[in-house]
Parts: sequence; C-alpha cells; structure tokens
Amino acid sequence: MHDPSFLILFALGLLLTGCLSGFLAGLLGVGGGIVIVPVLYIVLAAFDVDPDLIPFIAVGTSLATIIPTSVQSFRAHHARGSVDVALLKWWGPFVAVGVVLGVTLATWMDGEVLTLVFAVVAFIVAAYMLLSPEGAHLAPRLPGRAIQAFLATTIGLISSLMGIGGGTLTVPVLSLSSYPVRRAVGTASVVGLIIAIPGAIGFIVNGWGKSDLPPFSLGHVNVVGFVLITASSMLFAPLGARAAHALDPVWLKRLFGVFLFATSLKMMI
Repeated sequence: MHDPSFLILFALGLLLTGCLSGFLAGLLGVGGGIVIVPVLYIVLAAFDVDPDLIPFIAVGTSLATIIPTSVQSFRAHHARGSVDVALLKWWGPFVAVGVVLGVTLATWMDGEVLTLVFAVVAFIVAAYMLLSPEGAHLAPRLPGRAIQAFLATTIGLISSLMGIGGGTLTVPVLSLSSYPVRRAVGTASVVGLIIAIPGAIGFIVNGWGKSDLPPFSLGHVNVVGFVLITASSMLFAPLGARAAHALDPVWLKRLFGVFLFATSLKMMI
C-alpha cells in the first residue's frame, strides 16, 4: 500500500507527462504516443516501478490515451472533409490484423525487446525528420493493393508494439507516395483509433493479475495515467499549436528529430 505523498507525486508526474506530450503534439504535429512512451519510462522509473514492467505499462497506457485524442482529431478532420473513407475501408482490416499480431507478440517479449523495438523505430523516424527534404516523394502514387495491405499490417504491428497512434508512421508512408499531407493526417487519425482500441484492450488482458503494478492499474494500463495524461494533453495541445505558428515549421521538424534521436539512443543504451 503506497502512502498518500507517493500517490500525489505519482499523479503529478503523470500530469506533467500529459502537459509535455500535449504541448509537443500541438507544436510539432506529431502523435502524443511518440512523446508519452519515453516520458512515461522516465516517470515510472523515478517511482521505482519494476523495470521489467515499465515498457509494457508505458506502451499500454499510451495506447489508451490515444483513443479519446484520436476521436477528437477524427471529428475535426472529418468536418473538413480530409478523411479518405475509401482508403480506410481497405487499410482498416489490415491495420487491425497488425495490431492483433503486435499484441500477441508482446505477450512473448520481455521488456528489453519492447524497448529496443521503440528505440529502433524512433531512430528511423528521427532520421526521416532530420534528413528528408521538404516535399520528398518516393513514388508518384500509392502502390498496388497487395503492397498497401502489407504496409497497413506493418503499421498496425509496429504501432501497437510502440504505443503510438497512426500519425507517426501512416503520414510519412502516405506522403512518400505523393499523397496530400492534410488528407494523410486526417486519415491517420482514424488509423490511430483502429490501433489504440484493440491495442489497449490487449495490454490490459496481457497484464491482468500481475503483481508489482503501479497503483490504479488495469493490467498494463494505468487508469490514473490515462485520465491525467488525456486531460492535460488535450488542454496543452492548443497552446503548442499556437506556439507553432510563431516558429519556422522546418526548424520544428528538425528539433523534434533531434529530440527523438536522443531519446532513441538513451533507450538503446
């Protein structure tokens, strides 16, 4: 049983996680999960949570927070007509299959492997942000249906293992195929929802009944973390978006790339 001072400090740490992730999501236009997971690593470690459980709790809690933020994002983008329903009808089932594969794989992984998956993919995303020229394309159009199915499944698989939504991987994949960026962002909000719901449920089931979980946990999803991170990130995202308008977007992209690169190296070590 934890004393009240521990619970208060733990709640404050989670609240600050949401403030930071929300602000950076609004500032840099990235999904909160790519920020929430590494920050949760630090917060959970500071409160002496079992190191073997930290990667699973960070990923599971992050996936849960993506559900309400994806709904909010989808409503905003759908109102502007920037959600590609036809693409989602094809991609959606394959993304879901990828999530199921990812959650199943996670049951057999130890914490170090899950951390390595996040670190390696974060490194690749950081390299993309730092090195790719603005408006870079690899193909003039989306590939054939079979390749799209493979890409959608891979996005679902990797995202569920990393605890991230649809934007971090979906937007670059679509953009490199000359897909309109705004439409890619709007469509990715629904991909995030397809990832987050089964992913969060899977991590709850996988962690059910485990000992040494932080207080107020449902399996690998910390309920207090879900509530506080969601509320504070939604509050701070508009502040980050306002700040973004005063700064050069190219430098913002590079800045986040450096942050992600440093985070990746730390997690690899």
